[in-house]
Amino acid sequence: MAVENAKMEILRSNEGDESNDLVAEMIEIIETVGSYMGFRRTQRKECLKLVRRLKLLIPLFEEIKEMNQSIPTRAFQSFVTLKKALLSAKKLLKHCNFGSKIFLALESDAMLSRFLNVYDKLNEALDGLKYQELGISEEVQEQIELLRKQLQGAKRRTDTLDIELAMDMMVIFSKNDERNADIAILERLAKRLDLYSIGDLEIETVAVKKLVKERGPTKHVESTEQIVDLLKKFKKVAGFDDINGGNKAFDDSSSLRCFDRCRTMLIPHEFLCPISLEIMTDPVIIATGQTYERESIQKWLNTHRTCPKTGEILTHLALAPNFALRNLILQWCEKNNFELPKKESFSISENQNAFMDELSSLIQNLSSSQLATQTQAVEKIRMLSKENPENRILIANSGAIPPLVKLLYSRNHKVKEHSVTSLLNLSLDESNKRLIAREGAIPAVIEVLQNGTDEARENSAATLFSLSMLNENKVMIGSLKGIPPLVKLLQNGSIRGKKDAATALFNLSLNQSNKTRAIKAGIIEPLVRILNEKSLGMVDEALSILSLLAKQPEGVTGLGQLPVIKTLVGFVKDGTPKNKECATAVLLELGMNKSCLILAALQYDVYDDLVELSKSGTSRAQRKANALLQQISKCEHIM
Repeated sequence: MAVENAKMEILRSNEGDESNDLVAEMIEIIETVGSYMGFRRTQRKECLKLVRRLKLLIPLFEEIKEMNQSIPTRAFQSFVTLKKALLSAKKLLKHCNFGSKIFLALESDAMLSRFLNVYDKLNEALDGLKYQELGISEEVQEQIELLRKQLQGAKRRTDTLDIELAMDMMVIFSKNDERNADIAILERLAKRLDLYSIGDLEIETVAVKKLVKERGPTKHVESTEQIVDLLKKFKKVAGFDDINGGNKAFDDSSSLRCFDRCRTMLIPHEFLCPISLEIMTDPVIIATGQTYERESIQKWLNTHRTCPKTGEILTHLALAPNFALRNLILQWCEKNNFELPKKESFSISENQNAFMDELSSLIQNLSSSQLATQTQAVEKIRMLSKENPENRILIANSGAIPPLVKLLYSRNHKVKEHSVTSLLNLSLDESNKRLIAREGAIPAVIEVLQNGTDEARENSAATLFSLSMLNENKVMIGSLKGIPPLVKLLQNGSIRGKKDAATALFNLSLNQSNKTRAIKAGIIEPLVRILNEKSLGMVDEALSILSLLAKQPEGVTGLGQLPVIKTLVGFVKDGTPKNKECATAVLLELGMNKSCLILAALQYDVYDDLVELSKSGTSRAQRKANALLQQISKCEHIM
């Protein structure tokens, strides 16, 4: 009997240890995800919500630990299920913290589905918990119930897709789109994804290489190529193309082979410049205390006021020689028989001084009374402003914007064209957008949009798009009657003009008052026409704008015609995956505002296609299709 009692005591002790281990593991998982500090911007909000919700479980686990007793068998199984759910959450949060920013932006729909899947798993695990068996306090019970309500609310919430980001990604990855505005979108995307500093781009390169390795040569080839290509573009936009000896992060280039040879010689990491990744010959310290090669950091500081490595704003631009580090480098070179590379004697500042002298003369000639001189100057500034980001900052800071704005009112069409295109190029820099608007450019650009040459009108539309990235400019463009001429260009312009107008109108329609202005300007008719002219390759753009306008009563009236409904159903049936997704989104908006339009869609046998889409469409298409099927069910119930 004593032996049996001892065995039972040991068994209970083991069960208690196992319970304590399980609870400790779950606490550790939550503490680990709570320590993540680098959630990618596209999923940051969702990640922080999930972490906050997971932390609501901590009081439950701590109370069970304090009881210091084994968890009942049924409750133990629920805790095992809960641990699996927590591991799924950890895996997702880890991916959102360390994964490729470009991949996570490209797969934002799929990632949202993964969050919903985690919520399902957590809710299912918590559903199996029996509070009475666990003997936990009412206070903790209330907290768990709060968590369950939050999880259920997360499942019901409306679509949170960043439609502006999605539009940008769609334009960037379009194979047939070669608009000048693409550069503006690239620069904006780089900033929105935090991929414009050297440190961020280096980390992203590592993440993308890991992604490429994991996917291998056969899986998701097209999207992998898109991610790699966009990373290269971001590096070029950020001005690292020249600094790093070519933008070939994934090629077997001579610069990388040279870098690999240096690595094999075990050059101490602190001897390498964070910008050029080469051994430093003239190391200098900047305001943040970081050390760089003088030539590389001088080039960086020509166009930036931040530390490349930390991103901090610099309190001053003075460079202090790092004599201690230079002596260490020289000693190491001597010991290892390594010869430092020789630098060109011609300095960057000499080149820049020559450029600034030329620029000053050009800006002065913009106000010349001689048309030929004026035309030559504005054409040259147009070329210089297109070349690189550094030029745009220097041109704007040298006072070129006010005379360029004045030239928008020139009687000479070529001068107008060169001026508006120069302003378009300058507006690609975020800080220049406000300067251009402040100088009264928006009404002048609208005037060129109405009366300029075809190319000038196209570039005016692109300029308005670029300027409208600032919310205050969206309002100003709308109030200054910039939308009607954009709608006219959408209706009658060249293919490029239509695309520039569509992009600008989409961005402007993110503002509530501009939606009504666009509808009153007659935007729906040309958009519907674009849907029927598939050869233009603008179906997705048109559907994206219509999904915004369908939220307005006036939009519902304009779109609620049987031919339009039939066209939308046609895309649900036979369109590309993106077509199906966008067309379903428009039908859902229309149906939620006017239930009879759902019945109209049913006349064209859309039901079976929606069921199929809810199972096999893109993540967003599945959600929209399911929501639309629910609306259909409600309508049938009412009938």
